[in-house]
Amino acid sequence: MNYRPLTSEEIQQLRQQGCSADNWQQVLVKEGFEPQYVEDAHFSGDVRIGVFKRMVEMPGGVRIHSGIRHAVIHRCTIEDDCHIYNVHNYIANYYIGESTCIENVNAVLVDGRSSFGNGVRVAVMNEGGGREIPIFDFLSAHLAYILTLYRHRPNLIQTVERMIDAYAAEQESDMGYIGSHVRIINCGSIKNVRIGDYAQVAGTSRMRNGSINSTQAAPVRIGSGVKCTDFIISSGVEISDSTLVDKCFVGQGCIFDKHYSAGESLFFSNCQGMHGEAAAIFAGPYTVTHHKSTLLIAGMFSFLNAGSGSNQSNHMYKLGPIHQGLVERGSKTTSDSYLLWPSRIGAFSLVMGRHTHHTDTSALPFSYLIENNSESFLVPGANLRTVGTIRDAQKWPKRDNRKDTVRLDQINFNLLSPYTIQKMIQGKDILSELQHISGENTEVYGYKNCKIRNASLRHGIYYYQLGIAKFLGNSLISRIEKHLSDDTASLTIEQVRRILVPDTPVGSGEWIDLSGLIAPKSEITRLMNEIEEGKLSSLADVQKRFVSLHENYYTYEWTWALDILEQVWGCPAAEVSMEQILRTIDDWQDAVVRLDRMIYEDAKKEFDLNSQTGFGADGNDEQRQQDFESVRGRFESNPFVVEVLAHIERKSALGDKMRRLLVP
Repeated sequence: MNYRPLTSEEIQQLRQQGCSADNWQQVLVKEGFEPQYVEDAHFSGDVRIGVFKRMVEMPGGVRIHSGIRHAVIHRCTIEDDCHIYNVHNYIANYYIGESTCIENVNAVLVDGRSSFGNGVRVAVMNEGGGREIPIFDFLSAHLAYILTLYRHRPNLIQTVERMIDAYAAEQESDMGYIGSHVRIINCGSIKNVRIGDYAQVAGTSRMRNGSINSTQAAPVRIGSGVKCTDFIISSGVEISDSTLVDKCFVGQGCIFDKHYSAGESLFFSNCQGMHGEAAAIFAGPYTVTHHKSTLLIAGMFSFLNAGSGSNQSNHMYKLGPIHQGLVERGSKTTSDSYLLWPSRIGAFSLVMGRHTHHTDTSALPFSYLIENNSESFLVPGANLRTVGTIRDAQKWPKRDNRKDTVRLDQINFNLLSPYTIQKMIQGKDILSELQHISGENTEVYGYKNCKIRNASLRHGIYYYQLGIAKFLGNSLISRIEKHLSDDTASLTIEQVRRILVPDTPVGSGEWIDLSGLIAPKSEITRLMNEIEEGKLSSLADVQKRFVSLHENYYTYEWTWALDILEQVWGCPAAEVSMEQILRTIDDWQDAVVRLDRMIYEDAKKEFDLNSQTGFGADGNDEQRQQDFESVRGRFESNPFVVEVLAHIERKSALGDKMRRLLVP
């Protein structure tokens, strides 16, 4: 639209400026085109060129007028105010948006028809195949979770794969797309790659068959030496420093840097990879690895912090790499830790040492898994009392790099949820059963290739009791507060009973964590059934259901929490007494204060004499103390410590308020 042929005068001027064309009649321009800004360029195929009115400001303050110089252009549409300079080979078969800069590149081309990475199969978790996931522009961690772990429902998998393949077919074209305000500078070859608005691609070595889904709100930055093949890169991603990406989906807000190497893997929101290597992994949101010697392989992770030298083995020596493992949300691995797959590690656990037996601690969350003389010792619930666990829960929302208005992953950051509390309830029962069967005086208990010392077992039961009481009290008080008005002075038991009635029956039963999305298993089952039955017939419909589940989390959570509270009370909510309600609040306040005090004491260890070793190296004890405090600050004024004490005060005041409000 609005293009016209070149005039004979314009063609003459272009020739004088070193330009040529296979057929000048195929070169069309917009009204207002000025040929003076096109030099030493050759055109072939159908070419459309906009106007060049603006200056382009380069890094360092250098200003160059937009235009085309020293380039071969084949079958392209070039919108207004683009700056194309020094293309060593050619640009072929691309639409290029306005104000885009392409300078000093080898080649930018589409060869044949391409789906630009959509539909590529990624052999996630099992290098030998069997769990191949077709990636596409809007893949969420939750849909990928279902595709990865629900292979026992072949009709479901085939239906979703057909949806993805249909989407990939819709993207197929022999014309590529480079959006507006894109900068592609000092790059090697870019072949069959679609690039969104405001992307910055600088010094990239090679890119093949992929999509860079950059947006103005969340631009993508690809840096020097990067090589990407068969990929989807979501908005807000940063990849630099010779990172290698092969057959990968990279989710929103991810950062890859410092020679990271990733192959046959899925990375979802806010993952970070530096120095190390990933092979055939499912990296759920906030999977983080920063160390050269760290290898993540054939596993599913989320909210993971992998220490240096962390490694897993997926080889079955006669049949090849067929093993796989699951590390549930919020776990950490210490330096030089090792896990032999298949294994499953419970949520918010710490893995220390080398574990050469197949372990399953999924029913005992918040635990330490520690090696001692080649044996795996489990310390159940210990992470509930540590400062690191709370700090992690606080920092994840603050480190959300996603700037896009559309978020693919629905992330629940809650430390305590029906998902983790149901495991605590199960874990408490398991520990009590072990104690009952083996005897209370047994020194070491055995559990799924792990050993649990007597003191650890007793403490684990206690920690889980505190965690359960804290969650149930939180849910109860939140429910009551939600129904209070500014002039509410007191509540009778009849009013409380009405408040307790859930808004929906949805939420009862088991809950699962779909790599960030915490939801009732019944609703996920219903979603999968509707996909198989054709009631959810598009990828957009499936994504809307994930969004709805996330938005209704607290509504569903209360239904589940009330079921557990009724078990604790020994009666339905319609018959609960005010004394039982007040006892639940007392248990909640006691649990909150006890756990906070444990966390306070754990934080104090960071400021003891052992922690001051190496400070004030050439001074006396007083100077060592002063040097330590100048670097770390004083314990009493540490922001986290101050917040823990303030949290105790706030929750104590809230408990007092509830007791005044509820009339016996």
